[in-house]
Amino acid sequence: MLTACAMPGSIKSINEADPMPSVQRSPIPEMLAAVPPIKGKKITIAVYGFSDKTGQRKPGENVANLSSAVTQGAEVWVIKALQDVGNEGWFEVVERIGLDNLVKERQLIRNTREVYEKELKNGPTPLKPMLFAGLVLEGGIVGFDANTATGGVGARYLGIGTQTEYRVDTVTVVMRLVSVSTGRVLMSVATQKTIASHRSGADIFKFFDMGTKLVESETGFSVNEPVNYAVRAAIEAGVIELVYEGERKGLWEFRN
Repeated sequence: MLTACAMPGSIKSINEADPMPSVQRSPIPEMLAAVPPIKGKKITIAVYGFSDKTGQRKPGENVANLSSAVTQGAEVWVIKALQDVGNEGWFEVVERIGLDNLVKERQLIRNTREVYEKELKNGPTPLKPMLFAGLVLEGGIVGFDANTATGGVGARYLGIGTQTEYRVDTVTVVMRLVSVSTGRVLMSVATQKTIASHRSGADIFKFFDMGTKLVESETGFSVNEPVNYAVRAAIEAGVIELVYEGERKGLWEFRN
């Protein structure tokens, strides 16, 4: 995409003005790292999905938005949180989101070995079995409440005014751990995160020279907390709470 500069005939790529991409870090890295290590081996766990159950659309003024209010791929943050909690010392996450692709690839490997290794003494090299999980993490994003708190303040004197407005939304996440061997729900936790938006501005609306000349000017800025950032923070807090809740219930123990 190209954009024209102020000088005629000069063309500049818009990408030159954009900042370089950066790695998105965890919203609460200290809390994830502060979880004590587990006593014993890592727990094998599977995540089949973590969907948006709110059905909410992006809030708008007098406009029916078609975009969803929250991410439709929250399972990636669940998997990332399970891998990172306790300095990557708690869970061994097995692939289940793309299970169909994984099974197809393994079948392709078997077919290839049967063709090219059929003359071997012991036959084609067998494929190692896939890991199975002892626990399954279920749940989803169950709530998105827009405008849970709104407000602002402003003042004007002799045609010069300033104003500040804010809005608070809330996202709620619920997750549970299910035992694969018994199907029993071992525990369930719920977390929520507020999403803050802030806007400030100033304006001038004033007449001069006996009302024959008008000066009008406006300026302002707004800051909106990303919804995806808030969803990830709520998910990571839920994973941390699952670890501590499991220790309190005697499902596992901390090393120290």
